[in-house]
Amino acid sequence: MKICRTIADLRTTVSGLRARGSVGLVTTMGALHAGHLALVAAARADHPVVVATIFVNPTQFGNPTDLEKYPRTEAADLDMLRRAGVDAVFLPSVDEMYPAGDETIVETTHLANMLHGLVRPGHFRGVATVVTKLFNICGADAAYFGEKDYQQLQVIKRLVRDLHIPIAIHGVPTVREEDGLAMSSRNVRLTPDDRVAAVVLHRALDRAEGLARTGASAESLLALIEATFATEPRATLRGCDIVHADSLAPINGQIDGPIAILLSADFGPADNRVLLIDQREIGK
Repeated sequence: MKICRTIADLRTTVSGLRARGSVGLVTTMGALHAGHLALVAAARADHPVVVATIFVNPTQFGNPTDLEKYPRTEAADLDMLRRAGVDAVFLPSVDEMYPAGDETIVETTHLANMLHGLVRPGHFRGVATVVTKLFNICGADAAYFGEKDYQQLQVIKRLVRDLHIPIAIHGVPTVREEDGLAMSSRNVRLTPDDRVAAVVLHRALDRAEGLARTGASAESLLALIEATFATEPRATLRGCDIVHADSLAPINGQIDGPIAILLSADFGPADNRVLLIDQREIGK
């Protein structure tokens, strides 16, 4: 497995690997877990060459403390990727990705500023900008993203469409712990008590799905989710959005057609909040 820390090195490496065939890309911020490996496996199933990236992107963090506390486990990450059969890994510095004088941003002006984007202002602009950079640097044929970050996946699909970037985008189902908690690099920051409490996200989605299948209204789903969170004092519901699955347009009244429920919640004390997200598609 080739480790590349500069743009020039990665481009040269990918150019050489292309003799084997098409290239699949998995972008990460490190602190890898089974969810990331599922993305690698999906890419490997479709492409003879798989490239992964590890870059903790500062522009998608609104809180400097959150950026500072984000787990960094490079040696373990590289070992996992090596064992998963990744061909090349890109580990750039911040200066490599954002050179002095950098001023260009990429933003989906509507999708980035709704739903979770209201909870984390500027987050999706940072995601869209860095992902566009990585697509341009790597030149892969396809890229793989987890469906847990549902709005992020829609943002990336939209920017690829709007900017005519020649890359296919694939969503991969969420990988969960045995108790239903969606795997996330942030989970390691949870205290034992908060780790137990975090399952409320999955529990709320299960209950909402059961009610949605009876033909209930969006308002009744929201009330049920809020009531479920009210039973867990260690959780603070930050956002609950019930939207049309494809457009992300909000739903009011009776549910008609496939929907997505997007949740975000804080866990932990005020000086060490951990924001977790989860989602559920229903009716697709």
